[in-house]
Amino acid sequence: MVTRRTVLAVAAQPACAAALAAVPLAVPYAASAQAPTSSSGQAPGFYRYKVGAVEMTAINDGFAMRSLDGFIPNAPAGELKKAMEDAFLPADTLPLTFTSVVLRIGGRTVLVNTGFADNGPPTTGHWMTNFRAAGFDPATVDDIVISHFHPDHIGGIRRKDGTAVFPKAQVHVPEAEWAFWTDDARMAQAADGWKPTFAATRRVFGPMTGEVKRFVAGQEVVPSLIAVAAPGHLPGHTAFMLTSGSARQLIMGDTANHPALFVRNPGWSAVFDMDAEQARETRVKMLDLAAAERLQVSFYHAPFPAAGHILKGAEGYRFVPIQWSPVV
Repeated sequence: MVTRRTVLAVAAQPACAAALAAVPLAVPYAASAQAPTSSSGQAPGFYRYKVGAVEMTAINDGFAMRSLDGFIPNAPAGELKKAMEDAFLPADTLPLTFTSVVLRIGGRTVLVNTGFADNGPPTTGHWMTNFRAAGFDPATVDDIVISHFHPDHIGGIRRKDGTAVFPKAQVHVPEAEWAFWTDDARMAQAADGWKPTFAATRRVFGPMTGEVKRFVAGQEVVPSLIAVAAPGHLPGHTAFMLTSGSARQLIMGDTANHPALFVRNPGWSAVFDMDAEQARETRVKMLDLAAAERLQVSFYHAPFPAAGHILKGAEGYRFVPIQWSPVV
């Protein structure tokens, strides 16, 4: 039987190096390996790291497969295919993940976006399981900060049956998003593709209209978290600058969708960027800022845990995923 001791002994003898390649090392281990006892999925999807004194926890809600047909209208087909190949992604569909962040600021628990709850596709809905696995209780969430009103960002506030998921949380939303998506005249004139966002706005916020706090760009929404205007994806889409001591993180929301496509090609626009030209301008501005100031960034749709840095070079921008987790 081939053992680790045997392998090390053989490797130490140069004359036997050629024979080593022919030894079927995996066979004994594969034969004795235990198969998984269930197909219930991966381990809990949370990842903890620090930004200064603020503890960050990325919480994954699952994924959805998005057809590339019409997804990026201004991307040349050949270049899109090449970008997918270079990122080792499927040829015709993009796996989109959904990852929000939980901030522990002093004794305060703050969510930035919420996932779907039970309102999303069947491959989503894992947020609460992962949130609890990370040691959190929805009953003790203090604040929910929303970047924009797409259903995957606000749906987790309220279940399908109408019950509130976070009973004591104060909800904070961008003023421009509120003004746009609560406008009944706009809803009546909206194209079919935008009607679900109008409907989600009313379902989620209708029972709590008088309790929702609105903020504007430049405002400190909660301690250490400043709203940054990032329009284009939606009219009031907002990013956030988290500052703790000398450490900073730019929470980018949907400023750039999957980094392999929209960081590498910031001029491309997804079909759900409401104002494509403005979205492109915002994306370049944010990527330039992150690269020039070497900011840590987090995304909503980047591969989990959806955090890292932006590099800018002769060939454009590149996303470098977070490399370690300095949590003490």
